Amino acid sequence: MSTQPPGDDAEALFEFPCSFPIKVFGPSHPEFRVRVVELIREHAPEVTDEAVRENLSRGGNYLSLTVTIEATDRAQLDAIYRALTGCELVTMAL
Repeated sequence: MSTQPPGDDAEALFEFPCSFPIKVFGPSHPEFRVRVVELIREHAPEVTDEAVRENLSRGGNYLSLTVTIEATDRAQLDAIYRALTGCELVTMAL
């Protein structure tokens, strides 16, 4: 039986600091990209515009962003995902 609390297994999967891509999906809305980058920069201020890749859906209704950060620890990643999933413009964050 493991003595680690649930969720701590992910800490063992990564060696921090590490380059970590965050995928975020939402509507193709002018504010979506700006808001996602703002939320991520609250926890990873070093993120540059060059670290953000975007893909528009075939129909043009949805946008997927991949933002690559230099993750410092699991707590930072958890905070980013909480901020993203709490945003009304974000459909999904992976």
